Amino acid sequence: MRLMRCTLSAAFAVIAMAGLSASPGQPASTSPLAVTALPSPSGANAAQPQLSVSSRGALLSWIERAGEQATLKFSERTASGWTPAKTVASGDNWFVNWADVPSVVRLADGSLVAHWLQKSGADTYAYDVRLTYSKDDGKTWAPSFTPHHDGTKTEHGFVTLFQMPAAGLGVVWLDGRNMKGGEHGTAGHGAAGGDDMSLRFGSFGTDFKQTADTPMDLRVCECCPTAVAVTSDGPIVAYRDRSPNEVRDIYITRLENGKWTEGKPVHADDWRVPACPVNGPALSARGRDVAIAWFNARDDQPKSFAALLSDAGRTFGAPVRLDDGASLGRVDVELLLDGSALAAYMEFADQKAQFRVRRIDRAGAKSTPVTIGGMAGNRSSGYPRMALAGQEVVFAWVDREGGSLVRTAVAELPTMKK
Repeated sequence: MRLMRCTLSAAFAVIAMAGLSASPGQPASTSPLAVTALPSPSGANAAQPQLSVSSRGALLSWIERAGEQATLKFSERTASGWTPAKTVASGDNWFVNWADVPSVVRLADGSLVAHWLQKSGADTYAYDVRLTYSKDDGKTWAPSFTPHHDGTKTEHGFVTLFQMPAAGLGVVWLDGRNMKGGEHGTAGHGAAGGDDMSLRFGSFGTDFKQTADTPMDLRVCECCPTAVAVTSDGPIVAYRDRSPNEVRDIYITRLENGKWTEGKPVHADDWRVPACPVNGPALSARGRDVAIAWFNARDDQPKSFAALLSDAGRTFGAPVRLDDGASLGRVDVELLLDGSALAAYMEFADQKAQFRVRRIDRAGAKSTPVTIGGMAGNRSSGYPRMALAGQEVVFAWVDREGGSLVRTAVAELPTMKK
């Protein structure tokens, strides 16, 4: 991604996961949690992993490269491992990026929906979102289409696909139709709506006819991933905002009575930065409870945080710092049945980058960190992923040693009560 002035440039064993009886901010007593390597379904030269969860369990998607050809593949978790990889689509005109990655999700009616990014013009960042769907479990796919219809050869990406509460597909993306020129990702773009990246929402019925294409926020950070969770009150979206004076804090908007509410900051980090950090938030929800994780580097101090929200994202709990020294962000989060949350993040420790998780509760107690695997500390490692399917947590990340491979592992959570 464009970071002209950006501020940021496997072995497994039984590990310890903290309980939740400690005082706020302090580790509690430990109990064992087994993390086990799971043979990956990906081939060589694979990256851009993404995880989604449906009633059938976890689904992993990734891209494999062969020269200029990029292929989107997916596999689903079963009791015996991953299913054989299936191909969604491929092309030699895709925009393939370490942070702006494709996805495959399964909707409630069993349909599979996928997205990728495809070049629309000669400029480096001229590309469109392409969507497709399959009604026969991935054997065949419909001709691709786009959720945006502005016709501009600008950036459209950082997509999140989700199940709409009633039926159909929801799509959230960053839209560059108002980016009229200048050095993208730097200060000086002018007033909101003049030369800014926007956040947009689209929806499709079960027949995949589009039912909405609306703006949500007209001035947002240019290249930070978006996140969506569906509460019992409806969908909520987290994203990195961009104020006129370059504050780029994490905001939340909720869909109420068919309209998106005005974005509200999760926490007043007041992080002023003149370029996009390419470090988005993560969301998880169950009922009216919500967990969120995010990154900021205010005062050049990179940190990752998580917080628990109530009232379907209307009330925000105090942030809990996840890292112990210097985080690279790239967070993920899963809300657990007992109301605590499991948060994932990258931390630079012992002279290397590590994919870590820790658990937090509503009182602010946090576990000792658990290292899932080592990773490259640069962009090539991409975003590590985590997903909760039943009582099993699935992890996916990119291993650059000996070639580019997508690694996976699983952990069984102890039985929890709400």
